[in-house]
Amino acid sequence: MSSSVETSELGAWLGSVGADAAFMALVEALGGLTDHAVFAVDGERRVTYWSPGAEQMLGFAAEDVVGRSCLESNRCVPCLRGCGVAEHRAIEGVDQTLHHADGEPVSVRKWARAFYDGDRFLGAVEVLSPSAHVASEHDAVESFHGLFSVDPAMKRAFELLRSVAPSDVSVLIRGESGTGKELAARAVHEESHRRDRTFLAVNCAALSPALLESELFGHVRGAFTGAVRSRDGLFKQADGGTLFLDEVAELPQDLQAKLLRVLQEQTFTPVGGTTSIKVDVRIVAATHTGLRARVADGRFRQDLMYRLRVVPIFIPSLRERPADVELLLWHFIRARNERGPRHIDGIAPSAMRALMDHGWPGNVRELMNVVQYAFAVGRGAELTLDELPPEFREVVARRPQPVDEAARIRRALEETGGSVGKAAALLGMSRPTFWRKRKKHGI
Repeated sequence: MSSSVETSELGAWLGSVGADAAFMALVEALGGLTDHAVFAVDGERRVTYWSPGAEQMLGFAAEDVVGRSCLESNRCVPCLRGCGVAEHRAIEGVDQTLHHADGEPVSVRKWARAFYDGDRFLGAVEVLSPSAHVASEHDAVESFHGLFSVDPAMKRAFELLRSVAPSDVSVLIRGESGTGKELAARAVHEESHRRDRTFLAVNCAALSPALLESELFGHVRGAFTGAVRSRDGLFKQADGGTLFLDEVAELPQDLQAKLLRVLQEQTFTPVGGTTSIKVDVRIVAATHTGLRARVADGRFRQDLMYRLRVVPIFIPSLRERPADVELLLWHFIRARNERGPRHIDGIAPSAMRALMDHGWPGNVRELMNVVQYAFAVGRGAELTLDELPPEFREVVARRPQPVDEAARIRRALEETGGSVGKAAALLGMSRPTFWRKRKKHGI
């Protein structure tokens, strides 16, 4: 029987039994009520059908998924960089790691077919089956006192913070601005025996030397013009607790000796005072620049550096952990959704690609600000490219147009060193499909 006759017969049959009934029967035959997940998306990548098997596999109820972007429930990094089924028209048996609603990794094998009206993407049907693929430590989401990550390096930082917290040794947190150094310092405090006492923070670069000295150590009445009464400094206020010194590399040299004395003897003298005060304060410091370089150029005391960095902990930048972008993006969106009045339940693919391609020089703080910007300037349920700050649209405007299929295959082979299996996976194809397309294009 020819293909056209088959299509005609199928169309007539679908007309008699109903397309919905036929689709549901197919879902059940595929095991949609047991261990397979079947879902469909429309041309805007919004979920139009979510099978009972999908509910079971990924933990999202159909009523919470249907009508929303598939990226909210079908959470995998390759999906975020561009919809593979829309670009390649089909995905055949590709292993992926998604995430359950509770954050745990779910290893699946994916098949999908797209529908088009000419060049216009109309949607797709996708099938997920359990996979023997073993999820790596990179897959599972870990939450630690307000910090979230799927990145192994970040998780190692969590473990080090957790391990060092019970002791009273000084900790030096290194990381770029906006990476969450103060959250890490608070985590140390919350995991320590000091958790029921005070946690205080000061930015050493934000105050003049005179004001910083008074802020840290307090002053007695008459110590300087305007000191009409005595005032306790942060060391006294944090007695029994933790003091976080942010940007400690900017600490003026004349205060470095006084800080060293506190670390060595747990005593200090207020500005203008004559009596030493004994305190029990744990120091957690942070810097975005290396203290060794400051020591080398004579701007920081070496003995103080060693006192501060008993345990150094590095917080990687957001661009070094790109898989965290989507995780944190939805975390901030959900937090803003709760505050209203706008509620975002989907992200346009062009906006998501721009977010994933961004270098994030301002790290997590910049990402949070981008979400706040989008909520302020937009109104709909979908976050669009036009609702991102101008620099995101400028990057998209400069981005080269997508290359054709033959060029994509050549580039994939180049990027994977000629490995057919890796190149096929990169393009979301099975090895047989990849070989067939190579032959078609003479590659």
